[in-house]
Amino acid sequence: MEQLELQQLVDGARGRRGRLAALLGAAPAGSGGAAEEELVCSPPAVSTPVVANGPSMACAAGPSAAGPAGAVASASATASASGARRRSSCSSAAAVARTLCCRPCPYLGLLLATLSSLFFSLCSVIVKWLVDVHPMELAACRFVGVLLPAVPIVLWRNERPFPRGRRAMLLLRSFVGTTGLMLSFYAFRHMPLADASVVVFSVPVFVAIFARLFLKEPCGLFNVLSVCLTLVGVVLITRPPLLFGRAVPALAEQLPSNGAGGAGASSDLWGAVAAFAATLFGANAYVLLRALKGLHFSVIMSNFGCFALAQTLLVTWALGALCVPRCGWDRALVVALALFSFGGQILLTLALQLEQAGPVAIARSADIVFAFIWQVLFFQEVPNRYSIGGAVLVTSSVVLTGLRKWALALPDSSATKRSLGVLAR
Repeated sequence: MEQLELQQLVDGARGRRGRLAALLGAAPAGSGGAAEEELVCSPPAVSTPVVANGPSMACAAGPSAAGPAGAVASASATASASGARRRSSCSSAAAVARTLCCRPCPYLGLLLATLSSLFFSLCSVIVKWLVDVHPMELAACRFVGVLLPAVPIVLWRNERPFPRGRRAMLLLRSFVGTTGLMLSFYAFRHMPLADASVVVFSVPVFVAIFARLFLKEPCGLFNVLSVCLTLVGVVLITRPPLLFGRAVPALAEQLPSNGAGGAGASSDLWGAVAAFAATLFGANAYVLLRALKGLHFSVIMSNFGCFALAQTLLVTWALGALCVPRCGWDRALVVALALFSFGGQILLTLALQLEQAGPVAIARSADIVFAFIWQVLFFQEVPNRYSIGGAVLVTSSVVLTGLRKWALALPDSSATKRSLGVLAR
């Protein structure tokens, strides 16, 4: 009886070994057949025979039974290891495929930042073109475009719109940002579009100075040189008579007496003063944003939009400039101003989610290029060599500042960081 059971055990082991060998040999590696899929996805389990009589049966079986059983166990271990390797290879390939299929364009963030610059530059064109609408009223329309995308996001995320402990900081950030934008709109109205854009866009250069004063962030020699380079560019653009004399026409002498520019009322450099003040207010707004970095961007934008809309409407009413735009192109352009502001804000937010702040700041320098193009196309104002030289200095300073921020954010082992040299130190 024991010999019969032993013979059945040996025959069963040989049969299982034969089926396993046939299964392993039926689908070679890389064939992609059904057998390989079965091994990779659900490897067959090889069960160990259960012996009724326990240890005494093993002794009775002797060496003749131990050999086939060991072979079966070895084959089972080999099959399990092979299946594990194939499963690992399959999962790795699937992960790579998912990464390649779901990975966005590597330059999508920079593209979105450039598109946001296009939208914001078109906002500047509308502000300069609508001479019959006060800049403060246009600023109110601009803030409608800031508020519209923020409120649904706050409601969807169930964020607290006025979190405790941050309310004073949110109000201060809103006041500083609103004042800076109103001053920039005044500068767009009373300066050539490209010159005003260059001065206003130099905000990132001054951020390092105020961050050092208020947040105690490091400010090295590079930041000081960038600020000096920017100030030289601003002086070339404004050309104050105190420095250039009467041989070189000042900015105020170059402004048109009427037309879409609306600068005939300016006999001095108040437009340039407003642009430079807007830059300082904007730099402080960036510093306050850093202090509020723990809050979701929708909370900051919703507070900014609400406060700014109320502030601009109040200032416009106090100046007696609150009016309804005329029918026709004026109303259409006011609506376009809000839409371009909405689109530019959304594109900039998406760009900052996909890309680091440094490259985004570099891509935003396209705003200056667009401003020069619109100035020539729409207002027939050809910039002179001083304006172009100042724009080159300011743009170079902004680009170098953005490159430095990006380089400092890279890991120390990055080859790109080593190739940037002094910018990464």
